[in-house]
Amino acid sequence: MSPSEPLYRLLNVELLRLLMQRTGTGQSITIRELAKQAGCSSTAVGNLVSGRKECVLVSTAHGIARVIGVDVLVLFAPTGRSVPVPRAEVPIAFVRAAG
Repeated sequence: MSPSEPLYRLLNVELLRLLMQRTGTGQSITIRELAKQAGCSSTAVGNLVSGRKECVLVSTAHGIARVIGVDVLVLFAPTGRSVPVPRAEVPIAFVRAAG
């Protein structure tokens, strides 16, 4: 991941889980199927659903929201000054560039 790739932070893991039970089509979706349709890894989706990670790349956030059938801002917020990236999720490249 390069420092120029924006991250989006999940606003509410419980809402993500709830929306996965009933997507815009009225059907439930598994982690694996959501990842496949969103064009990302099942690890990325699994980490969000489990709460291990809060942030994903902007393209992943948009893909997940599209598949679930909601606007991206229902589930995610772009990181920045008012929505920080959790310290544990800051890529090493960012830390080195800032130091």
